[in-house]
Amino acid sequence: MDAAYLFAKNLISVNYEDIPQDAVEATKKQILDNLGVAIGGSSKLGVKELLELITDWGGKEESTILCYGNKVPAPNAAQVNATMSHALDYDDTGNGPVHSSAVIVPTCLAVAERKGKLSGREFITAVALGVDMICRLGIGFRSGVKGPMMGGHPGNGWHLTPLYGFIAAAGAAGKIIGLDEEAMVNALGIAYHQCSGNGQCVVDGALTKRMGPGFAAKGGITAALMAEKGITGAKNSLEGECGLYPLYHQGNYSAEAMTADLGKHFDGINVGMKPYPCCKGTHGYVDVALKLVNEHDIKAEDVKEIKIFAHGQSALALPLEVKSRPRNLVDSQFSIPWAVAVVFARRRAGIGDFTEEAIRSQDILDVSSKIKLDMDTNLAGSERMPPARIEVTTKQGQTYSGQPDRSLGSSETELPFSTYERKFRDCASYSVKPLSDEQMDRVIAQIRQLEQVDDIREVIELLS
Repeated sequence: MDAAYLFAKNLISVNYEDIPQDAVEATKKQILDNLGVAIGGSSKLGVKELLELITDWGGKEESTILCYGNKVPAPNAAQVNATMSHALDYDDTGNGPVHSSAVIVPTCLAVAERKGKLSGREFITAVALGVDMICRLGIGFRSGVKGPMMGGHPGNGWHLTPLYGFIAAAGAAGKIIGLDEEAMVNALGIAYHQCSGNGQCVVDGALTKRMGPGFAAKGGITAALMAEKGITGAKNSLEGECGLYPLYHQGNYSAEAMTADLGKHFDGINVGMKPYPCCKGTHGYVDVALKLVNEHDIKAEDVKEIKIFAHGQSALALPLEVKSRPRNLVDSQFSIPWAVAVVFARRRAGIGDFTEEAIRSQDILDVSSKIKLDMDTNLAGSERMPPARIEVTTKQGQTYSGQPDRSLGSSETELPFSTYERKFRDCASYSVKPLSDEQMDRVIAQIRQLEQVDDIREVIELLS
């Protein structure tokens, strides 16, 4: 039986009471994290332009575009909100690796508002199922992948978030709509017919990188609505002769890993909150840079040379002349040299350090010009501990080096809710429409006790 049938059965049969408490708590944290990065991304390049297109198209006023308040057809609202969610590259990362919440939360928000009177428990259930599904689709691929990465991308050239996001968004949307098993299988098949997304946008520093989750959210909702109307899609969409894994991944996948303990284990508990607004592949280097700067009190003006040792991360380190002097903000979000230079220049790695203004800032450029690169094939690392090493030499002749001392692949959902609250408030300060302290307090309180909320539209109204 194609895994699409197993996912369809799981999507329609699982209820709130079936979800373990740790997965419920993890889901609430992911929802708050997504709302924060979405409103923080509302002011970033590409969002306003996309909003103008959506507004010009008009249509039925079904679902709200966060911060701006416009009401548009549900698929279009989800597209803008999901684009906002990915604009900062600060959204959480699940197994695959995929940016799970950036696709699933905006999808569920838009469909919930369209449907009306969806409870917090129902919303948590749909999000938990959608996040679990997109992560499992990635796990299936990564567990069977063979050969080297293409261009340094873990998806062998594919941007896995939208690729799997279309299908998982259809599943989450179908759950809220109330599709039966046959219609759900069709929805997944219709979504598969749209699957796309590639890593060239990262190579070229294109704004389409942040648009991927939006395409997936819009396409997933459209697929579910088409299935509700009786339109059919491929039944064996994942493992059929021309299914996702045989066609897109040349059969390199593990069906067992993808569906193990389906309905009992929710992989949302392994989704990690991002501590820095840049590609997770740079985070080990940010950690090391912060440690060196703080332990040895290294000032930017004292730096003579910084040597970055990289292995298997060429897309984030090469070409050095681009990665150390980004052409645009997307380049800066996907650059190990830039992330390291930011830390040595400013002793931090925050939202304001990965912007169009920041990439022209002389204080960071002065440091980035001192960075050298060593592609060290002997650099130790693993899937759970990506390789990273930095060596800095000061003008006084001192040399310090370091490597990560924690597993970046581990779950960070055990972080207290207060950590997510602080990140939400920080992101909110970058909103195109400032939120009052009272608004932020109310949103945080609503998400903290989301299982007690009668209608998810109460939260949406606070952010419109």
